[in-house]
Amino acid sequence: MSHPQIRTPLVALLIALLPGAALAADLPEFTLTLQNHRYVPAELTIPANTKVKLIVVNKDPTAEEFESHELNREKVVAGGASINVYVGPLKPGRYPFFGDFNQATAQGVLIAR
Repeated sequence: MSHPQIRTPLVALLIALLPGAALAADLPEFTLTLQNHRYVPAELTIPANTKVKLIVVNKDPTAEEFESHELNREKVVAGGASINVYVGPLKPGRYPFFGDFNQATAQGVLIAR
């Protein structure tokens, strides 16, 4: 037996979510690479006041973490894998990040301009 009163809100929700999915595909993308337990580039400039997609590529064989207190982000990237991290829109400024598993070397900063 069909329940139209349940199906209608679900369809409305799915339709409402589609524009958000399309917007995510239109975000500016920037790549950070982890190699030898270091972020490359160590300084990455992104546009201020714009949501962006960071693609974090880990070329090391061991896991690392993208962590930033200022960005309120903490995400593990497995060795030989990549992750997406969405940030912003950010006010102009400097936003440090680090790899929690190799804090002495895996350091970087996003510069929003």
